[in-house]
Amino acid sequence: MKVIDLHCDVLARMHKSKGNLSFTDSNDLDVTYEKLKQGGCHIQAFAIFISPSIKSDQKFQVALDQIHYFYTEVIGKNQNMKALKAWDDFDQLQEGQIGAFLTLEGVDCIGNDMQKLSILRELGVLSIGLTWNNANLAADGVGEERGAGLTAFGKEIVGFCNENKILTDVSHLSEKAFWDVMDLAHFPIASHSNSKTVCNHRRNLTDEQATHLFNKNGLIHVVYNPPFVIEEGPVSVSDLITHIDHFCSLGGVGQIGLGSDFDGISEKIIGLEDASMQPALINELLKKYSEDEVKGFAYKNFLDHRPGKKIPQHLPEEEVLS
Repeated sequence: MKVIDLHCDVLARMHKSKGNLSFTDSNDLDVTYEKLKQGGCHIQAFAIFISPSIKSDQKFQVALDQIHYFYTEVIGKNQNMKALKAWDDFDQLQEGQIGAFLTLEGVDCIGNDMQKLSILRELGVLSIGLTWNNANLAADGVGEERGAGLTAFGKEIVGFCNENKILTDVSHLSEKAFWDVMDLAHFPIASHSNSKTVCNHRRNLTDEQATHLFNKNGLIHVVYNPPFVIEEGPVSVSDLITHIDHFCSLGGVGQIGLGSDFDGISEKIIGLEDASMQPALINELLKKYSEDEVKGFAYKNFLDHRPGKKIPQHLPEEEVLS
């Protein structure tokens, strides 16, 4: 079964190695071309993530460096990898091709310069998360004790996303910033977040947040990072599926997807350690859900809810339950 994965940190890993990791087949990467093929990946999102340790005046250059690795190493050296720079490109993939697109995890790299954001969009960025865990000029992240919402600049960025049909990613935002985004965003998504009811971690979403996302035709892509799955102990694929079960109970069966966070996590779910192992999750899901529902989780829900697609309005709660 095809898989669309909304989050990995390969580009940051490649940048840190100064280009010494081969995207084609490196044993040191969770996501490589060979592993994507083995795992049945249809489309992989590649995050641009700038470490907080990078000096402010160097961050935009680091973002450009990661984009350089995307086009030269990911796309340029693997002929069946295809860069997707517009939503219509998702429908143009041929048999045997794997789509790849860029996302931005935190806008720290643009400072207060919207022109830099326009440049990133021209280079192919299709999803923008305003923060990582820290605060920046746009918003507070979940790690900022102040817990403030969007700034005027942050609201301008959400407007830019709306105008350019870019996803606004709420993973990593403080709760106040989440609600500010939900008031404004046309295309909200949580690219790699789980349920706080199932696992009480600051990076996960409350039931109220999840339900509101579903009501706005947004998506939640579950993340494979063990501390976000259960609070302690070894983590199994079944533990991850518990989050999918819970989101389904909130009416989100048609709005759930996958966001592994491979190459950005130090711990792994047993049996789901890299991109080649995605079928292990799919096979477990097929034991509990219909094939159509699992196709939705794996890839179809995202394709159906991407910007520009006509989608049905969210059903009233009584219709969902019936």
